[in-house]
Amino acid sequence: MLAPTAEQAPIPPELLQRIRRIEIRARRLVDHLFLGEYHSVFRGRGLEFSEVREYQPGDDVRIIDWNVTARMGTPYVKKFVEERELTVFLVVDISASEDFSTAPQTKAELAAEIGALLALAAVRNNDRVGLIAFTDQVERFVAPRKGSQHVLRLIRELLYLPVRQAGLRPRSRGTDIAAALGFLSRIARRRSVAFLLSDFLASDYEAALRVAARRHDVIAISLSDPREAYLPNAGLLELEDPETGQRLVVDSGDAGVRQRYAEAAGRRREERRRLLSAVAVDEVPVLTDRPYVQSLIAFFQARARRP
Repeated sequence: MLAPTAEQAPIPPELLQRIRRIEIRARRLVDHLFLGEYHSVFRGRGLEFSEVREYQPGDDVRIIDWNVTARMGTPYVKKFVEERELTVFLVVDISASEDFSTAPQTKAELAAEIGALLALAAVRNNDRVGLIAFTDQVERFVAPRKGSQHVLRLIRELLYLPVRQAGLRPRSRGTDIAAALGFLSRIARRRSVAFLLSDFLASDYEAALRVAARRHDVIAISLSDPREAYLPNAGLLELEDPETGQRLVVDSGDAGVRQRYAEAAGRRREERRRLLSAVAVDEVPVLTDRPYVQSLIAFFQARARRP
């Protein structure tokens, strides 16, 4: 049984205010900055194979069907028809580690704001958008739909689901990216665009990500906090893993401790980068203490320039 939805349980007034603020900000960003970048990347991305025909002068050599060409002895190209709409999924990590932040905004709040922006851009582009929110299991699935009311519901869910006070909490605290991607592969039968928003503090998800990336256009938005990259010089610190509850006391006044911490964080980032690159998944890194809009726009501009 999935967790109660934002429509089934009372929402605290302060949370309603945040929902409204994020909705207003997302609409403003989409209208003035973001919609053109989104549209330039995803128009024509939903293409279905139709048939093959003989090559004609001026045809793009990248659409030559080499198997048919070899059999027929003359060049043939693939013909495609554009789908009338795309389906976009927001696959959002709401595990306990997303609550962490040393900036005013937690990773969960950052994911909610980015998710709202992407959902609104998708609907304005006449695409359908759905939500898969997960911990070490799927906590909430909202089927893809169109419309401004649907986007508002997604924003509510994105902000409501990670709340871990006043009895509003996901069923689990851990992270299982593979389970979320497996769910995506089961419910999305046609090729879709999937934005995977997570801090990627998980393991054993490469195989599931590889399968999902073959079937769908998967884009990883990696969320992190600056304190996950380095420790301040602040003497003895007690660190706690928010997902397991395990605690560790470290002496951050020791330069060697700080260096080993930074090196371990660097290795995690590099391993994630290599993994995503190996399965042909683009990454957009965002930090809780920096504006995310320019990172997203730069990513979409770079993709639009690709051949």
